[in-house]
Amino acid sequence: MAKQIARYDINDTLYIFKQDNSERWYARFILTNHKKWLCKSTKKKDRDEAIAMAHRIFLEHEIRHENNTLVQSKRFRDVADRVIEKLEYQLEHGGGKRTQKDYIRALENYHIPYFDRTFITSIDQEAITKFCAWREKQLKRVPASSTLLTHNAAMQLVFKEAIEQKWMIAAQVPVLSSRGESGTRRAAFSDEEYDAVLEGIYESERNAHSEKTRQIRELLYDYCEIAVNTGIRPGTEMENITWGDIEIRTQKNKIQFFINVRKGKTTKYTGTRKVVCRKDVIGAIKRLRERFPTRLPSQKLFRLANGETTPQLGKAFEKVLQSNNLKDSPRGPRTLYSLRHTYITWQLLAGENTDIIVAQCGTSAAMIEQHYSHVKPEMFANSLSGVTFDKDIDAPSKAMIATREKYAKSDEKLFKEWEAEYKKRGCI
Repeated sequence: MAKQIARYDINDTLYIFKQDNSERWYARFILTNHKKWLCKSTKKKDRDEAIAMAHRIFLEHEIRHENNTLVQSKRFRDVADRVIEKLEYQLEHGGGKRTQKDYIRALENYHIPYFDRTFITSIDQEAITKFCAWREKQLKRVPASSTLLTHNAAMQLVFKEAIEQKWMIAAQVPVLSSRGESGTRRAAFSDEEYDAVLEGIYESERNAHSEKTRQIRELLYDYCEIAVNTGIRPGTEMENITWGDIEIRTQKNKIQFFINVRKGKTTKYTGTRKVVCRKDVIGAIKRLRERFPTRLPSQKLFRLANGETTPQLGKAFEKVLQSNNLKDSPRGPRTLYSLRHTYITWQLLAGENTDIIVAQCGTSAAMIEQHYSHVKPEMFANSLSGVTFDKDIDAPSKAMIATREKYAKSDEKLFKEWEAEYKKRGCI
Protein backbone atom coordinates (compact mmCIF):
# COMPACT_ATOMS: atom_id res chain seq x y z
CA MET A 1 0.00 0.00 0.00
CA ALA A 2 1.31 3.44 -0.97
CA LYS A 3 2.28 5.72 1.95
CA GLN A 4 2.29 9.52 2.11
CA ILE A 5 5.85 10.80 2.60
CA ALA A 6 5.45 14.57 2.10
CA ARG A 7 2.68 17.18 2.27
CA TYR A 8 2.31 20.90 1.59
CA ASP A 9 -0.88 22.77 2.52
CA ILE A 10 -1.84 25.44 -0.03
CA ASN A 11 -5.06 26.50 1.70
CA ASP A 12 -7.92 24.99 3.70
CA THR A 13 -9.40 23.26 0.65
CA LEU A 14 -6.27 22.33 -1.31
CA TYR A 15 -2.95 20.64 -0.60
CA ILE A 16 -0.33 18.60 -2.44
CA PHE A 17 1.38 15.43 -1.27
CA LYS A 18 3.84 12.75 -2.35
CA GLN A 19 3.62 8.98 -1.97
CA ASP A 20 6.43 6.47 -1.67
CA ASN A 21 5.50 4.86 -5.01
CA SER A 22 5.88 8.02 -7.12
CA GLU A 23 8.27 10.95 -7.57
CA ARG A 24 5.42 13.26 -8.58
CA TRP A 25 3.12 15.37 -6.42
CA TYR A 26 -0.62 14.76 -6.11
CA ALA A 27 -3.25 17.41 -5.47
CA ARG A 28 -6.02 16.76 -2.93
CA PHE A 29 -8.91 19.18 -2.69
CA ILE A 30 -12.55 19.68 -1.79
CA LEU A 31 -14.90 21.74 -3.93
CA THR A 32 -17.52 24.27 -2.88
CA ASN A 33 -20.67 22.55 -1.59
CA HIS A 34 -19.06 19.16 -2.20
CA LYS A 35 -18.80 16.54 0.52
CA LYS A 36 -15.87 14.41 -0.66
CA TRP A 37 -12.18 15.20 -1.06
CA LEU A 38 -10.86 14.59 -4.58
CA CYS A 39 -7.37 13.56 -5.67
CA LYS A 40 -5.55 14.21 -8.93
CA SER A 41 -1.94 13.79 -10.06
CA THR A 42 -0.19 17.06 -10.93
CA LYS A 43 2.39 15.06 -12.96
CA LYS A 44 5.04 17.45 -11.63
CA LYS A 45 8.19 16.58 -9.65
CA ASP A 46 9.06 20.17 -8.71
CA ARG A 47 7.04 21.45 -5.76
CA ASP A 48 6.46 24.98 -7.11
CA GLU A 49 5.32 23.61 -10.46
CA ALA A 50 3.05 21.16 -8.62
CA ILE A 51 1.49 24.02 -6.61
CA ALA A 52 0.75 25.95 -9.80
CA MET A 53 -0.75 22.85 -11.43
CA ALA A 54 -2.80 22.12 -8.29
CA HIS A 55 -4.43 25.57 -8.53
CA ARG A 56 -5.24 24.86 -12.20
CA ILE A 57 -6.67 21.43 -11.44
CA PHE A 58 -8.79 22.86 -8.63
CA LEU A 59 -10.17 25.60 -10.90
CA GLU A 60 -10.97 23.13 -13.70
CA HIS A 61 -12.83 20.83 -11.31
CA GLU A 62 -14.66 23.78 -9.73
CA ILE A 63 -15.93 24.80 -13.17
CA ARG A 64 -16.93 21.24 -14.01
CA HIS A 65 -18.69 20.93 -10.65
CA GLU A 66 -20.63 24.15 -11.21
CA ASN A 67 -21.72 22.90 -14.65
CA ASN A 68 -22.56 19.41 -13.36
CA THR A 69 -19.95 17.70 -15.58
CA LEU A 70 -17.61 16.55 -12.83
CA VAL A 71 -16.42 12.94 -13.15
CA GLN A 72 -16.50 11.44 -9.65
CA SER A 73 -13.52 9.15 -9.24
CA LYS A 74 -13.32 6.02 -7.08
CA ARG A 75 -10.61 4.18 -5.21
CA PHE A 76 -9.12 1.25 -7.09
CA ARG A 77 -10.12 -1.31 -4.46
CA ASP A 78 -13.78 -0.25 -4.64
CA VAL A 79 -13.92 -0.64 -8.42
CA ALA A 80 -11.96 -3.92 -8.40
CA ASP A 81 -14.28 -5.37 -5.74
CA ARG A 82 -17.28 -4.65 -7.98
CA VAL A 83 -15.55 -6.44 -10.87
CA ILE A 84 -14.75 -9.48 -8.71
CA GLU A 85 -18.34 -9.60 -7.47
CA LYS A 86 -19.62 -9.66 -11.07
CA LEU A 87 -17.13 -12.35 -12.10
CA GLU A 88 -18.04 -14.56 -9.14
CA TYR A 89 -21.74 -14.18 -9.89
CA GLN A 90 -21.18 -15.29 -13.50
CA LEU A 91 -19.11 -18.30 -12.36
CA GLU A 92 -21.72 -19.36 -9.83
CA HIS A 93 -24.57 -19.16 -12.34
CA GLY A 94 -22.81 -21.00 -15.15
CA GLY A 95 -22.18 -18.00 -17.38
CA GLY A 96 -18.50 -17.52 -16.60
CA LYS A 97 -15.29 -18.81 -18.14
CA ARG A 98 -12.33 -20.55 -16.54
CA THR A 99 -10.11 -17.56 -17.23
CA GLN A 100 -12.32 -15.44 -14.96
CA LYS A 101 -10.91 -17.31 -11.95
CA ASP A 102 -7.45 -16.23 -13.11
CA TYR A 103 -8.64 -12.62 -13.35
CA ILE A 104 -9.98 -12.72 -9.78
CA ARG A 105 -6.71 -14.23 -8.52
CA ALA A 106 -4.65 -11.58 -10.30
CA LEU A 107 -6.72 -8.73 -8.87
CA GLU A 108 -6.70 -10.13 -5.33
CA ASN A 109 -3.02 -11.07 -5.23
CA TYR A 110 -1.44 -8.20 -7.15
CA HIS A 111 -3.53 -5.24 -8.28
CA ILE A 112 -5.62 -4.63 -5.17
CA PRO A 113 -2.69 -5.01 -2.69
CA TYR A 114 -0.62 -2.53 -4.71
CA PHE A 115 -3.12 0.13 -5.82
CA ASP A 116 -5.58 -0.32 -2.92
CA ARG A 117 -6.90 3.18 -2.02
CA THR A 118 -5.35 4.94 -5.04
CA PHE A 119 -7.94 6.80 -7.07
CA ILE A 120 -8.61 5.03 -10.36
CA THR A 121 -8.03 8.30 -12.27
CA SER A 122 -4.60 8.68 -10.67
CA ILE A 123 -3.29 5.45 -12.20
CA ASP A 124 -1.24 6.81 -15.08
CA GLN A 125 1.65 5.42 -17.15
CA GLU A 126 4.20 6.06 -14.41
CA ALA A 127 2.03 4.24 -11.86
CA ILE A 128 1.76 1.23 -14.17
CA THR A 129 5.54 1.18 -14.62
CA LYS A 130 6.04 1.25 -10.83
CA PHE A 131 3.51 -1.53 -10.43
CA CYS A 132 5.30 -3.71 -13.02
CA ALA A 133 8.59 -3.32 -11.11
CA TRP A 134 6.86 -4.19 -7.82
CA ARG A 135 5.20 -7.23 -9.38
CA GLU A 136 8.56 -8.57 -10.59
CA LYS A 137 9.89 -8.34 -7.04
CA GLN A 138 6.85 -10.20 -5.74
CA LEU A 139 7.20 -12.94 -8.37
CA LYS A 140 11.03 -12.94 -8.09
CA ARG A 141 11.18 -13.27 -11.86
CA VAL A 142 10.11 -11.55 -15.06
CA PRO A 143 6.50 -12.66 -15.65
CA ALA A 144 5.71 -14.74 -18.71
CA SER A 145 3.79 -13.17 -21.57
CA SER A 146 0.76 -15.32 -20.78
CA THR A 147 0.79 -14.06 -17.18
CA LEU A 148 0.93 -10.46 -18.35
CA LEU A 149 -1.95 -11.03 -20.76
CA THR A 150 -4.07 -12.40 -17.90
CA HIS A 151 -3.14 -9.53 -15.58
CA ASN A 152 -3.81 -6.95 -18.29
CA ALA A 153 -7.21 -8.45 -19.08
CA ALA A 154 -8.13 -8.28 -15.38
CA MET A 155 -6.96 -4.65 -15.17
CA GLN A 156 -8.90 -3.72 -18.28
CA LEU A 157 -12.08 -5.06 -16.68
CA VAL A 158 -11.52 -2.65 -13.80
CA PHE A 159 -11.01 0.29 -16.16
CA LYS A 160 -14.07 -0.78 -18.18
CA GLU A 161 -16.20 -0.83 -15.03
CA ALA A 162 -14.92 2.62 -14.04
CA ILE A 163 -15.75 4.04 -17.48
CA GLU A 164 -19.24 2.52 -17.50
CA GLN A 165 -19.93 3.96 -14.05
CA LYS A 166 -18.54 7.36 -15.18
CA TRP A 167 -15.75 7.29 -12.60
CA MET A 168 -13.19 7.96 -15.34
CA ILE A 169 -13.10 8.61 -19.10
CA ALA A 170 -11.56 6.34 -21.73
CA ALA A 171 -8.74 8.83 -22.44
CA GLN A 172 -7.45 8.36 -18.89
CA VAL A 173 -6.79 4.63 -19.31
CA PRO A 174 -3.02 3.95 -19.44
CA VAL A 175 -1.37 1.53 -21.86
CA LEU A 176 -0.87 -2.05 -20.68
CA SER A 177 1.86 -4.01 -22.46
CA SER A 178 2.15 -7.78 -22.67
CA ARG A 179 5.94 -7.31 -22.68
CA GLY A 180 5.98 -5.40 -19.44
CA GLU A 181 6.89 -2.14 -21.09
CA SER A 182 4.91 1.04 -20.67
CA GLY A 183 3.70 2.94 -23.71
CA THR A 184 5.92 5.85 -24.65
CA ARG A 185 4.59 9.20 -25.71
CA ARG A 186 5.91 10.79 -28.85
CA ALA A 187 7.76 14.10 -28.95
CA ALA A 188 5.90 16.68 -31.04
CA PHE A 189 5.72 20.47 -31.52
CA SER A 190 3.06 22.93 -30.44
CA ASP A 191 1.94 25.55 -32.99
CA GLU A 192 4.25 28.12 -31.42
CA GLU A 193 7.22 25.73 -31.31
CA TYR A 194 6.76 24.76 -34.94
CA ASP A 195 6.65 28.43 -35.96
CA ALA A 196 9.93 28.87 -34.07
CA VAL A 197 11.41 25.93 -35.98
CA LEU A 198 10.53 27.49 -39.33
CA GLU A 199 11.93 30.83 -38.23
CA GLY A 200 15.11 29.09 -37.11
CA ILE A 201 15.48 27.33 -40.48
CA TYR A 202 14.95 30.61 -42.32
CA GLU A 203 17.58 32.38 -40.22
CA SER A 204 20.05 29.50 -40.68
CA GLU A 205 19.54 29.73 -44.46
CA ARG A 206 20.33 33.46 -44.41
CA ASN A 207 23.49 32.85 -42.39
CA ALA A 208 24.78 29.88 -44.43
CA HIS A 209 28.53 29.99 -45.18
CA SER A 210 28.30 28.20 -48.54
CA GLU A 211 25.81 27.92 -51.39
CA LYS A 212 25.33 24.18 -50.88
CA THR A 213 24.60 24.66 -47.18
CA ARG A 214 22.09 27.38 -48.07
CA GLN A 215 20.37 25.03 -50.52
CA ILE A 216 20.17 22.26 -47.91
CA ARG A 217 18.49 24.60 -45.43
CA GLU A 218 16.21 25.99 -48.14
CA LEU A 219 15.16 22.43 -49.00
CA LEU A 220 14.73 21.59 -45.30
CA TYR A 221 12.14 24.36 -44.94
CA ASP A 222 9.95 22.84 -47.68
CA TYR A 223 10.60 19.30 -46.42
CA CYS A 224 9.25 20.29 -42.99
CA GLU A 225 6.19 22.01 -44.40
CA ILE A 226 5.18 18.95 -46.41
CA ALA A 227 5.96 16.45 -43.63
CA VAL A 228 4.02 18.33 -40.93
CA ASN A 229 1.02 18.85 -43.22
CA THR A 230 0.73 15.25 -44.42
CA GLY A 231 1.94 12.94 -41.65
CA ILE A 232 4.20 11.14 -44.14
CA ARG A 233 7.12 9.42 -42.40
CA PRO A 234 10.40 11.37 -42.69
CA GLY A 235 13.03 9.12 -44.17
CA THR A 236 12.22 6.56 -46.86
CA GLU A 237 8.62 7.66 -47.43
CA MET A 238 9.42 11.36 -47.81
CA GLU A 239 12.69 10.92 -49.68
CA ASN A 240 11.14 8.74 -52.40
CA ILE A 241 8.32 11.11 -53.33
CA THR A 242 8.55 12.09 -57.01
CA TRP A 243 6.85 14.92 -58.87
CA GLY A 244 4.61 12.33 -60.50
CA ASP A 245 3.38 11.22 -57.08
CA ILE A 246 1.64 14.57 -56.49
CA GLU A 247 -1.94 14.82 -57.69
CA ILE A 248 -4.32 17.78 -57.59
CA ARG A 249 -8.05 18.40 -57.71
CA THR A 250 -9.26 21.94 -58.49
CA GLN A 251 -12.50 23.89 -58.44
CA LYS A 252 -12.22 27.55 -59.42
CA ASN A 253 -9.90 29.14 -56.80
CA LYS A 254 -9.77 26.03 -54.60
CA ILE A 255 -7.28 23.18 -54.79
CA GLN A 256 -6.68 19.86 -53.04
CA PHE A 257 -3.32 18.06 -53.01
CA PHE A 258 -2.71 14.31 -52.78
CA ILE A 259 0.59 12.46 -52.53
CA ASN A 260 1.03 8.79 -53.42
CA VAL A 261 3.42 7.14 -50.97
CA ARG A 262 4.92 4.23 -52.90
CA LYS A 263 7.91 3.22 -50.79
CA GLY A 264 8.25 3.02 -47.03
CA LYS A 265 7.66 1.14 -43.80
CA THR A 266 4.27 -0.37 -44.65
CA THR A 267 3.92 -0.16 -48.44
CA LYS A 268 5.41 -3.65 -48.86
CA TYR A 269 2.29 -5.04 -47.20
CA THR A 270 -0.36 -2.43 -48.01
CA GLY A 271 0.72 -1.14 -51.41
CA THR A 272 0.65 2.54 -52.40
CA ARG A 273 -1.00 4.84 -49.84
CA LYS A 274 -2.69 8.00 -51.09
CA VAL A 275 -2.25 10.80 -48.57
CA VAL A 276 -4.48 13.87 -48.43
CA CYS A 277 -2.44 17.03 -47.79
CA ARG A 278 -3.47 19.92 -45.60
CA LYS A 279 -3.86 23.10 -47.60
CA ASP A 280 -0.70 24.59 -46.05
CA VAL A 281 1.51 22.49 -48.36
CA ILE A 282 0.81 24.93 -51.18
CA GLY A 283 3.64 27.31 -50.21
CA ALA A 284 6.27 24.55 -50.26
CA ILE A 285 5.00 23.18 -53.59
CA LYS A 286 5.05 26.65 -55.16
CA ARG A 287 8.65 27.19 -54.06
CA LEU A 288 9.79 23.77 -55.29
CA ARG A 289 8.12 24.36 -58.69
CA GLU A 290 9.93 27.67 -59.06
CA ARG A 291 13.30 26.07 -58.28
CA PHE A 292 12.78 23.19 -60.72
CA PRO A 293 11.02 24.56 -63.84
CA THR A 294 12.19 21.60 -66.02
CA ARG A 295 11.03 18.91 -63.53
CA LEU A 296 9.96 15.50 -64.77
CA PRO A 297 7.40 13.08 -63.20
CA SER A 298 10.14 10.54 -62.41
CA GLN A 299 12.40 13.03 -60.60
CA LYS A 300 12.43 13.12 -56.81
CA LEU A 301 10.78 16.05 -55.11
CA PHE A 302 13.50 16.83 -52.58
CA ARG A 303 16.67 17.63 -54.53
CA LEU A 304 19.37 20.27 -54.58
CA ALA A 305 19.90 22.58 -57.54
CA ASN A 306 22.31 20.11 -59.23
CA GLY A 307 19.66 17.38 -59.08
CA GLU A 308 21.28 15.42 -56.27
CA THR A 309 19.56 14.34 -53.08
CA THR A 310 21.19 15.02 -49.71
CA PRO A 311 21.49 13.01 -46.47
CA GLN A 312 22.15 16.20 -44.46
CA LEU A 313 18.54 17.27 -43.75
CA GLY A 314 18.40 15.46 -40.41
CA LYS A 315 21.64 17.05 -39.17
CA ALA A 316 20.57 20.49 -40.36
CA PHE A 317 17.25 20.08 -38.55
CA GLU A 318 18.97 19.01 -35.33
CA LYS A 319 21.24 22.07 -35.42
CA VAL A 320 18.22 24.35 -35.74
CA LEU A 321 16.52 22.63 -32.80
CA GLN A 322 19.60 22.93 -30.62
CA SER A 323 20.22 26.58 -31.46
CA ASN A 324 16.60 27.40 -30.58
CA ASN A 325 16.41 25.22 -27.43
CA LEU A 326 13.79 22.97 -29.02
CA LYS A 327 15.73 19.71 -29.13
CA ASP A 328 14.50 18.40 -25.77
CA SER A 329 10.87 18.00 -24.78
CA PRO A 330 8.98 16.43 -21.84
CA ARG A 331 8.45 13.38 -24.05
CA GLY A 332 12.02 12.95 -25.21
CA PRO A 333 14.36 14.44 -27.83
CA ARG A 334 12.86 15.76 -31.04
CA THR A 335 13.99 14.73 -34.52
CA LEU A 336 12.66 15.06 -38.08
CA TYR A 337 10.27 12.22 -37.18
CA SER A 338 8.64 14.57 -34.66
CA LEU A 339 7.02 16.32 -37.63
CA ARG A 340 4.90 13.20 -38.20
CA HIS A 341 4.03 13.04 -34.49
CA THR A 342 3.07 16.72 -34.67
CA TYR A 343 0.70 16.06 -37.57
CA ILE A 344 -1.02 13.21 -35.71
CA THR A 345 -1.25 15.24 -32.50
CA TRP A 346 -2.76 18.22 -34.33
CA GLN A 347 -5.31 15.99 -36.05
CA LEU A 348 -6.35 14.38 -32.75
CA LEU A 349 -6.69 17.77 -31.08
CA ALA A 350 -8.86 18.91 -33.99
CA GLY A 351 -11.18 15.98 -33.23
CA GLU A 352 -10.36 13.93 -36.33
CA ASN A 353 -11.61 10.35 -36.35
CA THR A 354 -8.90 7.86 -35.34
CA ASP A 355 -9.77 5.50 -38.22
CA ILE A 356 -9.13 8.28 -40.72
CA ILE A 357 -5.76 9.07 -39.15
CA VAL A 358 -4.87 5.36 -39.26
CA ALA A 359 -5.57 5.20 -43.00
CA GLN A 360 -3.88 8.53 -43.72
CA CYS A 361 -0.68 7.73 -41.82
CA GLY A 362 -0.37 4.01 -42.57
CA THR A 363 -0.38 3.01 -38.91
CA SER A 364 -2.72 1.13 -36.55
CA ALA A 365 -5.36 2.17 -34.05
CA ALA A 366 -3.35 0.43 -31.33
CA MET A 367 -0.31 2.61 -32.07
CA ILE A 368 -2.43 5.76 -31.95
CA GLU A 369 -3.92 4.73 -28.60
CA GLN A 370 -0.52 3.74 -27.20
CA HIS A 371 1.50 6.78 -28.19
CA TYR A 372 -1.00 9.62 -28.40
CA SER A 373 -3.55 8.95 -25.65
CA HIS A 374 -2.17 11.92 -23.67
CA VAL A 375 -3.78 14.41 -26.04
CA LYS A 376 -7.26 12.96 -25.78
CA PRO A 377 -8.55 14.93 -22.76
CA GLU A 378 -7.91 18.20 -24.57
CA MET A 379 -10.24 17.02 -27.32
CA PHE A 380 -13.10 17.08 -24.81
CA ALA A 381 -12.21 20.44 -23.22
CA ASN A 382 -15.66 21.93 -23.87
CA SER A 383 -17.63 19.01 -22.39
CA LEU A 384 -15.26 18.46 -19.46
CA SER A 385 -15.07 22.11 -18.45
CA GLY A 386 -18.65 22.98 -19.31
CA VAL A 387 -17.29 26.14 -20.93
CA THR A 388 -17.35 26.80 -24.67
CA PHE A 389 -15.44 29.84 -25.88
CA ASP A 390 -16.98 32.04 -28.53
CA LYS A 391 -14.91 32.51 -31.66
CA ASP A 392 -13.92 36.12 -32.19
CA ILE A 393 -14.31 36.69 -35.90
CA ASP A 394 -14.12 40.28 -37.09
CA ALA A 395 -16.27 41.20 -40.06
CA PRO A 396 -14.02 41.71 -43.11
CA SER A 397 -13.59 45.28 -44.36
CA LYS A 398 -14.39 46.31 -47.93
CA ALA A 399 -10.66 46.51 -48.67
CA MET A 400 -10.12 42.99 -47.31
CA ILE A 401 -13.02 41.63 -49.38
CA ALA A 402 -11.57 43.26 -52.50
CA THR A 403 -8.13 41.79 -51.75
CA ARG A 404 -9.61 38.32 -51.27
CA GLU A 405 -11.46 38.54 -54.59
CA LYS A 406 -8.24 39.62 -56.31
CA TYR A 407 -6.29 36.68 -54.90
CA ALA A 408 -9.15 34.30 -55.66
CA LYS A 409 -9.04 35.24 -59.35
CA SER A 410 -5.24 34.93 -59.36
CA ASP A 411 -5.39 31.52 -57.70
CA GLU A 412 -8.07 30.30 -60.09
CA LYS A 413 -5.87 31.22 -63.05
CA LEU A 414 -2.79 29.62 -61.44
CA PHE A 415 -4.58 26.39 -60.59
CA LYS A 416 -5.92 26.07 -64.13
CA GLU A 417 -2.33 26.32 -65.39
CA TRP A 418 -1.22 23.65 -62.92
CA GLU A 419 -4.05 21.34 -63.96
CA ALA A 420 -3.24 21.80 -67.64
CA GLU A 421 0.45 21.16 -66.97
CA TYR A 422 -0.37 18.01 -64.99
CA LYS A 423 -2.40 16.59 -67.87
CA LYS A 424 0.30 17.51 -70.39
CA ARG A 425 3.53 16.41 -68.67
CA GLY A 426 2.36 14.09 -65.87
CA CYS A 427 3.25 16.38 -62.98
CA ILE A 428 2.20 19.81 -61.73
